[in-house]
Amino acid sequence: MADIIRTDANARSVSELLKEKKYQIDYYQREYRWQTKHVEELMNDLTEKFFNYYDESHDREKDGEQYGHYFLGPIILSHKNGDMFVVDGQQRLTTLTLMLIYLQNLQEEKRITKPAKLEDYIFAEVRGKRSFNIQVDDRLGVMDSLYNNQPFDPVNQSESVQNIVARYHDIETLFPDELEKEHALLMFTDWILYNVDLVEIVAYSDEDAYIIFETMNDRGLNLNPTDMLKGYLLSNISDDKQKEVANGLWKKRILELVQLSKNLDVKNEEIEACKTWLRAKYAESIRERKRGSTNQDFEKIGSTFHRWVKDNDETLGLKDTSAFQNFIKFNFEKYTRYYIKMREYSSQFDHQFEHLYYNAYNNFTLQYILTLAPVRLTDDEETAMRKIRVVSLFLDIYIARRMVNYRTLSYSSVVYTMFNLLKSIRDLELPALIQTLKNELSNMSESFNAIRDFHLHGTNKRQVHYLLSRLTNFVEQESGMDSNFASYINRSEQKRAKRFEVEHIWADKFEYHKDEFKNKSEEDFKRQRNQFGGLILLPRGINQSYGALSYEEKLPHYVKENLLAKSLCAKCYERNPNFINFISQSDLPFKAYEHFKIKDMEERQELYVKLAKIIWNPSLLDTILQE
Repeated sequence: MADIIRTDANARSVSELLKEKKYQIDYYQREYRWQTKHVEELMNDLTEKFFNYYDESHDREKDGEQYGHYFLGPIILSHKNGDMFVVDGQQRLTTLTLMLIYLQNLQEEKRITKPAKLEDYIFAEVRGKRSFNIQVDDRLGVMDSLYNNQPFDPVNQSESVQNIVARYHDIETLFPDELEKEHALLMFTDWILYNVDLVEIVAYSDEDAYIIFETMNDRGLNLNPTDMLKGYLLSNISDDKQKEVANGLWKKRILELVQLSKNLDVKNEEIEACKTWLRAKYAESIRERKRGSTNQDFEKIGSTFHRWVKDNDETLGLKDTSAFQNFIKFNFEKYTRYYIKMREYSSQFDHQFEHLYYNAYNNFTLQYILTLAPVRLTDDEETAMRKIRVVSLFLDIYIARRMVNYRTLSYSSVVYTMFNLLKSIRDLELPALIQTLKNELSNMSESFNAIRDFHLHGTNKRQVHYLLSRLTNFVEQESGMDSNFASYINRSEQKRAKRFEVEHIWADKFEYHKDEFKNKSEEDFKRQRNQFGGLILLPRGINQSYGALSYEEKLPHYVKENLLAKSLCAKCYERNPNFINFISQSDLPFKAYEHFKIKDMEERQELYVKLAKIIWNPSLLDTILQE
């Protein structure tokens, strides 16, 4: 007779799991390894579910209690020596804690009058000692910095610490604009605490805990949607020889997609490729964000595309054996091949397809659906790739405009706009595609004039770094220098990797600038110091060594740095013909500054406005047609 395993299993809300609780993670447990994709999926799921119930007129207490629940899965704990050890679930618990820390910081930034009290879900106090709910020694420093909204340098830190910093910044980037309003923010925070549930499974020995873990995960190799789609399509091809050809083509492409997953260190690219193809070419409807709405084409393809294809076979023209055969031979083959090309260009910088890389860096995962939408089966390779370049350039401009206008790029905030655009550009010829996208840009309310008031704040440092990287790289390339955008945004933690950081031209020394802030507060000084025109990029270390120096003391050192930093110095304009020619031809107001006062920073801000309008000029779309 098998030994009896003693366990307790209960549904727990996030608040029940985390309030005044402590969890240990054994030294042999794996690192915290969630990537951007995992956080994005979680954020999308949570926000979509929340908006099924949310209404601006709702009362926080009375109506909030009636909201539905979201199940986040099981966690397995081992109760030993009076402590709880996490056997399975540390990825979700860590990410939930990061989300709560972000919500706490956001409440403070927005100065919410009656904020949700989140400290008790982030910390626990035992015998007078306060500490984080998840106890791992090497993570305490980074968690403390994030909680106090302070910068943290993850260089030479553990894999977990590096991922914690990166995922927190993902949450910042992906958090929807709609949830930053006070009422929505508080309702969402309450919903996370009380309506997001997990099943807590507690065992009373490590052995029992791991038996449960293995049993729950030992389900064999279940068929995924791609396998089931293949089975459905092949079963409708009656000719055995043609079925064998189609099967061989399918297997070859899936093998390439599996290899792509390995190369990019992600999962399930074969599933993503099929979802992208089918959404790009066939989705006609999308679920509305309101209570009671149901999944439409876009969502159904995203979750069970094999079933959606079967349910829409007539719409797809799948009426006979040759149609099923051609669906694999032409549709599947062509669109998944272009998907692979796009994913490769998005991960490895190539000048001709640079905008795919930029958009991927900004985690704009919807770009692959948009870029495939106008590609026709009858397009030759050159035409198809031009269309992909046009759409990716459009998205690059769209993203940059939203950034400088403090507009979020989270999936939930832009998916409806992108879906409607997808339908409007589907199967367009190249000239019509360019005109449609130019019209879309001309109708945007956001423009680069917003840079005049753009500044660094608590949650946009990554975006500021990106924009400065683009400006720096552009100025150097146009001046004939061998410049590499990827080097400026490199976040590698390898010892020899050269990393750049955002440098404030003004040191954080209020006393240096009292002459210009006589009747103003130190808070006014800090805001002025963070203005975009007062920022450049410098290599990490050099940036830190200049920290307390005045502008006049730093200026001689800037001449050794990148061209955008160097342009502050008079020597930059001596014996530098390529740079001088670039300034003359582009009519840009570059100038050296012996001192750097408020008016100088405003001039520099105007320079950045004009640079942005050149870099992200919609007329560049026409140049792709004219090549």
